[in-house]
Amino acid sequence: MIFPFFNLLQEFAVPTLALPAIRLALGLVTELRIDVNHTPDEVESELDAIRNRMSRSSDRLYGLPEVRTDIPGLVLRHREADGEYYVYVVDLRRDRVAGYTVFNRLIEVGRRADPYLRAPHSKYAAPYQRMGLATAVYRWGLDAGLCIMSGARQSEGAHRLWLGLARDYELGYVDLRRKRLSYLGRAVDAAVLGDLHTRMVLLGRGWTLERHMQATGMTWSEGACTQQDLG
Repeated sequence: MIFPFFNLLQEFAVPTLALPAIRLALGLVTELRIDVNHTPDEVESELDAIRNRMSRSSDRLYGLPEVRTDIPGLVLRHREADGEYYVYVVDLRRDRVAGYTVFNRLIEVGRRADPYLRAPHSKYAAPYQRMGLATAVYRWGLDAGLCIMSGARQSEGAHRLWLGLARDYELGYVDLRRKRLSYLGRAVDAAVLGDLHTRMVLLGRGWTLERHMQATGMTWSEGACTQQDLG
């Protein structure tokens, strides 16, 4: 069963949207596989197209449920489609879409793991970056019990976001290949991190590593078992 994320969305405090972006935690691994960043013009063009769709009564983006934030003029609009969750940040005062986060299904994982993992991706216009918007949306998902997995590549900003969230949610590394998940541990060396099969996972509220592994069919890698034995 897909986790009913939006049934719980309004139960969590909106004021987190006013928080500044979380700084990178010291002492954590900082190497990463850099994704190609989209240009500001490309992002603006996509967000303008979304805003136009929201204005057309015949479009599925018209009349989406809306949630207020504590930032004057900013609201969230959201929808679910085929188990994927879309959260749009809309600036009503300027009549524009500030950005969005989507929690995608992962075609790389098997059927057993599919209900329990989503891959978040965000795009925000330049004037709305570094406001903590994506961080707040991620936190809502995690607080609602959603467990998230990184993609094969990340932008620098996304990597910093994940490491910041690791202060409050359990972060681990997994190996994903042939639709099978193997747990690598809470830390990995640079060589393992650079492997395209290595992903980060953040566990949502209410989940333990043991329960999540059982639900998804994830196994222990030999190295992770050794770390666990050592405590």
